[in-house]
Amino acid sequence: MAAAGPARSRSGALCGLLLLALTNLTFASDACKEVTLPVSSKLDAGKFVGRVNLKECFKSANRIRLSDPDFQILEDGSVYTTNTILLSSEKRHFTILLSNTENQEEKKISVLLEHQTKVLKKRHSKEKVLRRAKRRWAPIPCSMLENSLGPFPLFLQQVQSDTAQNYTIYYSIRGPGVDKEPLNLFYVERDTGNLYCTRPVDREQYESFELIAFATTPDGYTPELPLPLIIKIEDENDNYPIFTETTYIFTIFENCKIGSTVGQVCATDKDEPDTLHTRLKYSILGQLPATPTLFFMHPTTGVITTSSSQLDRELIDKYQLKIKVQDMDGQHFGLHTTATCIINIEDVNDNLPTFTRSSYVTSVEENTVDVEILRVTVEDKDLVNTANWRANYTILKGNENGNFKIVTDPQTNEGVLCVVKPLDYEERQQVTLQIGVVNEAAYTREASSRSTMNTATVTVSVKNQDEGPECSPPVQSVRIKENSPTGAVSSGYKAYNPETRSSSGISYEKLNDPKGWVTINKNSGSITIFRSLDREAEDIKSGVYNVTVRASDTDGRTCTGTLGIILEDVNDNGPSILKRTVIICKTTMSSAEIVAVDPDEPINGPPFAFTLESSDSEVQRMWRLTKINDTAARLSYQNDPPFGTYVVPVRVTDRLGQSQVSSLNVVLCDCITESDCTTRVGPRTGSGEVKLGTWAILAILLGIALLFCILFTLVCGVSRAGKQPKVFPDDLAQQNLIVSNTEAPGDDKVYSTNGFTTHTVGTSAQGMCGTLGSGVRSGGQETIEMVKGGHQTLESCQGAGHQHTLDSCRGGRVEMDNCRYTYSEWHNFTQPRLGEKVHLCNQDDDHNHAQDYVLSYNYEGKGSVAGSVGCCSERQEDDGLEFLDHLEPKFRTLAEACIKR
Repeated sequence: MAAAGPARSRSGALCGLLLLALTNLTFASDACKEVTLPVSSKLDAGKFVGRVNLKECFKSANRIRLSDPDFQILEDGSVYTTNTILLSSEKRHFTILLSNTENQEEKKISVLLEHQTKVLKKRHSKEKVLRRAKRRWAPIPCSMLENSLGPFPLFLQQVQSDTAQNYTIYYSIRGPGVDKEPLNLFYVERDTGNLYCTRPVDREQYESFELIAFATTPDGYTPELPLPLIIKIEDENDNYPIFTETTYIFTIFENCKIGSTVGQVCATDKDEPDTLHTRLKYSILGQLPATPTLFFMHPTTGVITTSSSQLDRELIDKYQLKIKVQDMDGQHFGLHTTATCIINIEDVNDNLPTFTRSSYVTSVEENTVDVEILRVTVEDKDLVNTANWRANYTILKGNENGNFKIVTDPQTNEGVLCVVKPLDYEERQQVTLQIGVVNEAAYTREASSRSTMNTATVTVSVKNQDEGPECSPPVQSVRIKENSPTGAVSSGYKAYNPETRSSSGISYEKLNDPKGWVTINKNSGSITIFRSLDREAEDIKSGVYNVTVRASDTDGRTCTGTLGIILEDVNDNGPSILKRTVIICKTTMSSAEIVAVDPDEPINGPPFAFTLESSDSEVQRMWRLTKINDTAARLSYQNDPPFGTYVVPVRVTDRLGQSQVSSLNVVLCDCITESDCTTRVGPRTGSGEVKLGTWAILAILLGIALLFCILFTLVCGVSRAGKQPKVFPDDLAQQNLIVSNTEAPGDDKVYSTNGFTTHTVGTSAQGMCGTLGSGVRSGGQETIEMVKGGHQTLESCQGAGHQHTLDSCRGGRVEMDNCRYTYSEWHNFTQPRLGEKVHLCNQDDDHNHAQDYVLSYNYEGKGSVAGSVGCCSERQEDDGLEFLDHLEPKFRTLAEACIKR
């Protein structure tokens, strides 16, 4: 509350006249006319300048603007500075713009600021200027208790301005609780400034109110700035603390340690924070079941912990607590509420599974498998269908052979004992098993002197079953000498009845006898030799011959076994030499090593004796045998025999006198190694095998082909006597082989190729002359047409004619009658027919040209020196044999052979 200003020394009448004059001077203005406001030369920011009556100018204005940003105007027309202003001149203008946005109407008010001293001098030049004391207009602390009982209206305080000593001041307030929600809660007396509250206030709804107080003169002048006025609502403990949940649910494991945290509860209070009204205390009012007391609640934090380690789910699996929260720090006059807390005890594996019986008895038939023979049950106090309750069974003793298996039935938790490997009554009539059980989860309590695994004993009786015969052992053997006489009887295969351990009532039959050597007795199983046994026969491995036997009892039950006949060796085979061709390179060696083998057992084999087996004194004179060891000897030649192949019979005798003669083909060769000999030497005598090398074979074939072409040319050629000379193309030597008529008659051989036949030289047989095409030379290029299909044949050449042959060794010339047609006659005969055939071949069935029948090949340049190797080639010159002196190496062998002959 502002105190009234001190009494003025001047008379009240003078002050009243001065104030009235100032008021009239400041605010006397017509609507929308210029308004003059007296100001000092310096205006600080936020300084009140004056008030303009806006309603008189434009009552419906809803928007106010200023043209000068250094000033701001309130809704009541009060003008304030926004920045510090220094008036450089005595006047300053700005405009207030009033507008109505609904009807777009606008009005203006011009405001003139004048220096205050000048105004005062103008109006009171004869009077002394009055100076006012500093105003005291400041906020005053104010508060009220919530939920006040009145009486209402309730006086709160008085708002007063010290300008009330000089002016008539009217007081007013605005803000929440006055003209804003909650409306009409506060009001102020206009003349006195007394502030009142009209009804009770809830602090939890409104903590405080911030009002704005105004002091104005009756004419609307505001001598004071608006006064912020804060009214604080004092708290009263009128709200109960409330738990965040009506029921709390926590879980904790059984057997936990003392002080283990169960959970935490929480409550809220709407009263003023950090006061006794919101200082809460928690506590436990009761526990169900009541005893023993197992839980403790921290009074400040609301954390619940265990106060005992005796939580046992198997005894009590759930506890219920009644809890309380109270404000005023838990004092008896504080407000409180309650809630429920449910604590569930979770299971741990603190109980071992135990068998309901300590021993069990069951039985099973022998030879049965994958059958269930027993179910065992256990008891466990832990929570059902959890890892703490589910059982794992195991066989501890008695299952060394793996005949049994025990598994857990997931539905009943029983142990199911099964047979997984058949039992044999004859071996064991009773089996005793020790089984144990544990839980899937580990046992939580420390093991004491007793084991954590519970055990029981299971006695299994094995029942006998009629099984039929038993082939044991499945493989049996018997020894028989090879070459034993047919009809000889030997012990065979034996099966027996496992119950009686005898073989009576069992019959036998042969299932597999690869060579049909034996028969088997149906009743006794003995075997009789049906064919001669041969230890060295094919497919006999290690001297054992296997026969498959099936044994049957009277009920038709069977078993199968194998009888292995061990063939004892006799000395029925003489040693022999496997390598029958022996090569001796005379330039590097004078002998060769020969090795003998004997298919009999070693006792009937080495040492061997080697001798020459021949009545021919020449063999005895030429060859000599020298023993190297028990199985090998050295064959050497004497008297320097010539190169060639020789047959040398050698007899080899084993230690018991059994012998065999092996005929050896001995090749004496001019070579360095044996492989070199096989490519250079041919057979000399005997039937020895001599291989020719690749180049030798090629040379022989080319020589034969060359000889054949020469002979064919002579057969089809024209006799030179009495005939006009033939005209051949200039490059004939490049297309055909030259006429060779310097060879002597060759061997009596017949060569046939591509439909051409040449008969033995010196005979009067008929010859057939054929062709595959004709050559036509045009423009220096030769085109040869190859015809697919049949060939045209000339008529047989009979009668007197001449045939030219050559003696290849002596160069002699022999003329023989063999063909009566000349070359030109043969040419004239064949060309029309050949052309007709070619023309036909060049057409298909519809007489259309088919170009795929005839293929053309162009002449590709100069031919070889020897000319073309053709069947009917001729050469006009009689000489020109110089190329024979420059043959390739592969032809030298043929040339050498001709020279020798």
